[in-house]
Amino acid sequence: MVIVPVVIGSVGRAAAEGPGGAGATEASALRLGYFANVTHLPALVGLETGVLADELDDVGTSLEPQAFAAGPAAVEALSAGAIDAAYLGPSPAINSFVQSGGASLRIVAGAVGGGAALVVRDGIDDADDLHGTTLATPQLGNTQDVALRTWLADHGLESSPTGAGDVDIVPTDNARTLQLFATGALDGAWLPEPWASRLVLEAGASVLVDEAELWPDGEYPTTLLVVRTAYLEAHPDAVAALVAGHAASVDWISAHADAVPAIVNARLEDDAGAPLPDAVLERALAHVTPTVDPFAATLPVLQHRAVSAGTSNGGDLTGIVDLAPLAALRAAAGLDPIDGAGLDGAGQDGGSR
Repeated sequence: MVIVPVVIGSVGRAAAEGPGGAGATEASALRLGYFANVTHLPALVGLETGVLADELDDVGTSLEPQAFAAGPAAVEALSAGAIDAAYLGPSPAINSFVQSGGASLRIVAGAVGGGAALVVRDGIDDADDLHGTTLATPQLGNTQDVALRTWLADHGLESSPTGAGDVDIVPTDNARTLQLFATGALDGAWLPEPWASRLVLEAGASVLVDEAELWPDGEYPTTLLVVRTAYLEAHPDAVAALVAGHAASVDWISAHADAVPAIVNARLEDDAGAPLPDAVLERALAHVTPTVDPFAATLPVLQHRAVSAGTSNGGDLTGIVDLAPLAALRAAAGLDPIDGAGLDGAGQDGGSR
């Protein structure tokens, strides 16, 4: 596990809150969606240790977490107003923003970078060996699905959302992917952690591509923290507290690295019904990077790749990022703002439109 320290506490959040905008009201609750997955590490740790709830309690807002099994259900809940914020992959966040004409959500922080890989069976040593194979991804058009289709195209291999092409890509639930791979029904899969590690350690897969190798400095977003736009506008203090709690969770991970596996497994047992084997969890944590940086400059790249893969439509991403609460938090702690890559509508100063 790579740690990106934040070093921010409640004192920073207090400075970040401010008086709120016109029409801002106190929020009685914040409903937070997340996945019981290692790539949602700050959510798991923040919930289990209580640091997320503590920050929200300080502004009179109760935290109501809700675990989801997949991105579409979380996006649907967010769009319907059934939840107020969520930990999401970048592709679902981008798609929701574009499909809503920029009205649905804002990315208020990064959560996890890294933690995805293409793992394959014995006998597959390079791209040429993938002709005629069947590979899995968690879902059509999700972040890992787009990554796989892009990598295949870069290596001269065709794929199609309808299943045609040199490689057949089958959207499959992660747990089912493990079962199918173990029986030989799949040749490989592009997966997030801990599933990549589970296929390696439990089913004999090998890593053909670590996605970190495909990005400058190995930095790319796997999970982002997003907030429903209407909630952000109505309850800026609650959102500032959420961002502070998220940053505090990243800090907690940095300060208590030895305790993280037990904390994560305790949460996974509550949410998913079973902890991960120690070896799987150790390997998975070694491949994820908890961070508040959304790596905003990668978002247009990810969108372009999804459009090229035929899994998404293009659209203006200006305004998808709102790092104002995070910028205020970091300023109070004497830290530089995170680069919004111009997607916040205010240049690259980490502010909002």
